[in-house]
Amino acid sequence: MKTNEIQTNSSTEQKPMELTAHERIHLLADDGSFLELGKSAHSSVPGMEERTPADGLIGGLVRVDGREAVVQAMDVSVLSGTEGEVHLRKSEYFHQYAKKRKLPLFNLCEGGGLRMPDGMGSDGISDKLFPNCLLDHSRETPILTAILGDSFGGPTWMAVTSDFVTQVRGTGMAVAGPRMLEMASGEEITAEELGGPDMHAAYTGQIDHVADTEEEAITAMKRFFSYLPSSYEDTPPFKVSVPSPSSSGENAERVVPSNMRRPYDMNKLIREIVDPESFMAFRPFYGKALLTGFARMDGRVTGVVASQPLHMAGAPGPEECDKAVDFICLCDSYHIPLIFLHDTPGFRISSQAEKRKMPSKIMNWNTALAKSTVPKYSIVIRKSIGAAYGNMSGPGMGADVVAAWPEAEINFTGPDVGVNVVYGRQIKQADNPSEARATYLEQWSFDSSPAKAAGKFMVQEIIEPEQTRDFLLRFLRTASDKSERRLVDWPMST
Repeated sequence: MKTNEIQTNSSTEQKPMELTAHERIHLLADDGSFLELGKSAHSSVPGMEERTPADGLIGGLVRVDGREAVVQAMDVSVLSGTEGEVHLRKSEYFHQYAKKRKLPLFNLCEGGGLRMPDGMGSDGISDKLFPNCLLDHSRETPILTAILGDSFGGPTWMAVTSDFVTQVRGTGMAVAGPRMLEMASGEEITAEELGGPDMHAAYTGQIDHVADTEEEAITAMKRFFSYLPSSYEDTPPFKVSVPSPSSSGENAERVVPSNMRRPYDMNKLIREIVDPESFMAFRPFYGKALLTGFARMDGRVTGVVASQPLHMAGAPGPEECDKAVDFICLCDSYHIPLIFLHDTPGFRISSQAEKRKMPSKIMNWNTALAKSTVPKYSIVIRKSIGAAYGNMSGPGMGADVVAAWPEAEINFTGPDVGVNVVYGRQIKQADNPSEARATYLEQWSFDSSPAKAAGKFMVQEIIEPEQTRDFLLRFLRTASDKSERRLVDWPMST
């Protein structure tokens, strides 16, 4: 691969030259599978024909790991990858063809947005507003986008209406570029400060993966695609899997400390339950108290929604709510069953959370569960408290089955908090407050056992930790190819 070392602001860092649009497509596509369309196209502005080959957009048909797809890649060597009239016409064609023929669409993005003078004047802007192809796709086929260079305007709209977005470090993605921002408001800022991966990871959640190189970004696109069907009419690809002894679930109990206050990495438990090397995290850097991602169970694609006790003790906040909604909607659109693993002390409660519309976000999460039709399997690992118990697909929230480990705690609030709120006065007035408090805590601990809910068949089964994988597999096999299918017009991330 051709590279060229260039100086950066630090003067000591070096990075390879960016790939061309054609090189990016060939990294994505199976060998010899790219059929380019629109090679003879050019700008419609008189005198620009020779300067605008393909009008800055390379696209056509490809095969990705043996499956047919549509691809479009912006050519930054043509007027900085900006979008002229013909460029936009080609892009809409590729999008509509993918939708019409039920093919996935891959966007390889780098560009400066709407081109001037094409978009100038009342006539120029009137026919270059948001194209319907961005608005009416309704998740009929997967759309995967890579931000491989600075991308403003059109590439940003593509990204935020995609099922998966990866962004390369050192790039920016925003409504408008730094130069326009400076002219409009006087604010001086770099493209990466304006819309780099770190900003989107920490604040917006508008990307799902961060890559160090273009090759890594395109590899991530292909891996994510491997879990998805080619359209909503298909089921996810089955992959023959021979589980190793480490994926039998026998070590599950060792991963989880018995001490309720001791944190642990839920990723380790997920790896004990799913097929080896099959878990791919979705947006791991955003809403860190909740893990989401794709995995395989006995070769079948599943979505995983799991508390992460390493962050905020697994208590979801506004970001976690948004991430959960996006992931549930994605899985429901493409017939991917969902597994919920609870270990949460309840939702994060604070004045800041209220300012960020926490009640609305909790209900959006509940609505996503209510609308989803894919199989859902819910396991309480160590604790599940308050409304979060419901949002993790607890009883009455549409789960096919709710189970719990024997020592799990399920309650309206944690015993410590509950005892202080309800019995605080009695404890204070007792002859021996410590002893009284311990008595109340013991009673509340009994009340929190899953045995009561299981006795009333609100929890369907209490399972031993080492049974978790086999228990889930039994249900996944019974639901395979039998789940209700319904196209839901899910909105994209906001």
